[in-house]
Amino acid sequence: MNAREEILRRIEDAVPARPAAEVAASYDRIDRGYLRHHHEDGVLDLFAERVAHYQATVLRVSAPDVAGTVAERLAARPGSYGVPGDLPGEWLAAADVPLVRDPDVATLDGLAGAVTGCAAAIAETGTIVLDHGAAQGRRALSLVPDYHLIVVLAGQVAPDVPEALERLDPHRPLTFVSGPSATSDIELSRVEGVHGPRTLEVLVVE
Repeated sequence: MNAREEILRRIEDAVPARPAAEVAASYDRIDRGYLRHHHEDGVLDLFAERVAHYQATVLRVSAPDVAGTVAERLAARPGSYGVPGDLPGEWLAAADVPLVRDPDVATLDGLAGAVTGCAAAIAETGTIVLDHGAAQGRRALSLVPDYHLIVVLAGQVAPDVPEALERLDPHRPLTFVSGPSATSDIELSRVEGVHGPRTLEVLVVE
């Protein structure tokens, strides 16, 4: 037995594992009497405002304009773009740039950016959630390239956090995006692009 295994054994001895049914029941007993909805109207307006507050670019378009807007945004940054293999073809129909579907890790750093969809979005916090399922690709695709264009459908925007979480599968690898990657850890100076895209653009499809 190595040191790691010994530490894990001690943890298991100190905190015995409980049956899944017992764990689920304990969660069901948690009092959730808090206010679940803070916003009923103007959800898309609020979402766009909060996303823009994080220094991301927000573009609101109708469904027929998605392809043209995507093509315009990609043409503004020369280079090739990584996209999930199952990204809707109509979103890319007008794009005139090299596209790499499901790029491998070795390719990611050489891309000009990435285009993905999302799993859900939260108006209250201006957060976009990727679960790396349909139209989203692997997690590295949203973290390595310097530019990320996310297409958010109006129906994916939840007013508040509780409702958004109910739409998500907690067993999937969730990535919460609130603006471009940034940190202020060193002397409180904001630095962007440290652990993800330096530039985030969001297409809200109404």
